[in-house]
Amino acid sequence: MQASRLLSMLMLLQSRRKMSAAALAEELEVSVRTIYRDVEQLSSAGVPVVVTRGVNGGFELLEGWRTRLTGLTPGEAQAMFLAGASGAATQLGLGEAVASAQLKLLAALPAQWQADARRIGSRFHLDTAPWYQHPARPDALAAVADAVWHERRLAIQYDSWRGAAERLIEPLGLVLKAGEWYLIASAGGEPHTYRLSNILALEPRPGAVRRPRHFDLAKHWAASLTRFESQLYRGTAVLRVSSTGFKWLCRISAAVNEAAQRTQSGADAHGWRRVTIPIETPEHAASQLIRLADEAEVLDPPELRQLLAATVARMAKLYVHRRRGNTARS
Repeated sequence: MQASRLLSMLMLLQSRRKMSAAALAEELEVSVRTIYRDVEQLSSAGVPVVVTRGVNGGFELLEGWRTRLTGLTPGEAQAMFLAGASGAATQLGLGEAVASAQLKLLAALPAQWQADARRIGSRFHLDTAPWYQHPARPDALAAVADAVWHERRLAIQYDSWRGAAERLIEPLGLVLKAGEWYLIASAGGEPHTYRLSNILALEPRPGAVRRPRHFDLAKHWAASLTRFESQLYRGTAVLRVSSTGFKWLCRISAAVNEAAQRTQSGADAHGWRRVTIPIETPEHAASQLIRLADEAEVLDPPELRQLLAATVARMAKLYVHRRRGNTARS
């Protein structure tokens, strides 16, 4: 365990240059005291760790010194060859770079690992696009990725539900979610999320990006998703569903699935059960629940029940009227 932690510390110092004891302790999930002991171990092993005292102090490797040790385990080496990851890299214009890096990594691996690494790409593939959709590369992706990488500000024309508007943003990171690219950028000092396909035009602007000191892209995205779902679902609905209806209901969304699984009652003699699910608005819920047909019945709220009843009545009128018309013509 200690050997693995020492290697991780070495890789961190090599990639991030200077780090404080507190930052290393948080990254490696150990105490600050353990960090100081590990630094002594590295120094004893001949690794030139430079210690700087003071408020802005920390640990760093002697300038110009680098280890040739990769530190990869067999599993980590195999993970580098997962074929699906190349899809996002290709959209970002890094497909050739990824292929070249994999070849270099393969050449550096021990002979007994190379066959396993090659096999990964032929046995596993990651497809991030939703069903019945092809991954599209937004026109703005290359320019936005360049701004993110080089920390350049952008002036964009963005089409939101409120209409198109001009905005000056400071790009912080890109996220690929279910085949759709999103940009996380500061506007007015607060991070916001922008769908790249909604960017109508953009132009680089002078001035460096002021990146928040403790900004973590993955943590920010996870928190944003949780906040978005909590704000999105503003009400609840109570349903009776058959066993088939329950399966269909759980496919609507992750939030609906979780609520249905958690609130389901015991099945009655006919296999029907009662569930409570979150909904955005009665109108939106009606458009989703209509697909359950006669495998579900809304009990509450009354407005949603009335909307579904009215929709079914209009459908019945349409089909019955058309059938009668066709019969009369024949």
